[in-house]
Amino acid sequence: MSSVASLKREVRVVVVGAGVAGLTTAVVLAEAGALVHVIAEQVPGVTSLAAGAMWGPYLVEPKDEVDQWGQRSLEIFRRLAEDPSTGVRLTSGIEASRTAEAPPEWATTLPGFRPCEPAELPAGFSAGYRFTVPLIDMPTYFAYLLRRLDAAGGTVERRRLASLADAGPAALIVNCTGLGAQELVTDHDLRPIRGQHVVVTNPGLTEFFSKDTGLSPDLLCFYPHGDTVVLGGTAIDGEGDLAPDDKAAASILARCAEVEPRLAEASVLEHQIGARPTRAWGRVEAERMEDGTVVLHNYGHGGAGVTLSWGCAEEAASLLTADRGDWR
Repeated sequence: MSSVASLKREVRVVVVGAGVAGLTTAVVLAEAGALVHVIAEQVPGVTSLAAGAMWGPYLVEPKDEVDQWGQRSLEIFRRLAEDPSTGVRLTSGIEASRTAEAPPEWATTLPGFRPCEPAELPAGFSAGYRFTVPLIDMPTYFAYLLRRLDAAGGTVERRRLASLADAGPAALIVNCTGLGAQELVTDHDLRPIRGQHVVVTNPGLTEFFSKDTGLSPDLLCFYPHGDTVVLGGTAIDGEGDLAPDDKAAASILARCAEVEPRLAEASVLEHQIGARPTRAWGRVEAERMEDGTVVLHNYGHGGAGVTLSWGCAEEAASLLTADRGDWR
């Protein structure tokens, strides 16, 4: 599946962070032949675990790279959807707007894309379009990634690092720490965007719904995952508190039930909160430290971490193998 060049088995790579960026990168490197060890305080990372998660490159730059990373990830997610145990499914649904907004370019290329008929839209919505896209049940998906990493010989250690140097001796360190990069590599360009979802019992939904909310902190979406539905959400710029907000949860439920009345009677199962690691541009680049250790950064993708995960992981691995024959 990977297009990454092979690495020597004796090359020890430490991946710091076990969100979707960290575990995906670890899988790609381990399957390329590296001896991969993941270190993270939380396995899997809580922010990625709280994702909805629907493929869609929203509000993330740089555009050219994002387009490439997103398309590569889309290709892989479509393959994974052939196996139900991955937690990935190809799901149809609607993205709608209360104004006549044009659809994003990426949406028009998806299977089944077409403008909605007026009768398909909920009350109060004036435009919308249908398409089919990968929908990822994150708990199931993370279990799949961990199984795949184990099969490739990778190992996982739960530990908090005070610095990247604490990762121990390694030819290469991969920094997938998300917001942790604020302290670990003193990245002042990184900021949190708080997200909250409510997980409820599924009253019979099979299609997703998403409202085009632009830059509003109040999102409106619901993603069915078998017996459960993930309702969203919030996007509060600059806030990283992970405590549940009962008022926000009630607003999420009300917004979703207005669009889909069956959700009003659903039972609340769980509140999911994460802080999206956001910067002006997602960071995928290599850096050589003073002691000669190479650090590869792969973080800062905001709310598009799942969407870009495979493309960024392969880009990161390619940076490690390009023109560095002594590592292979």
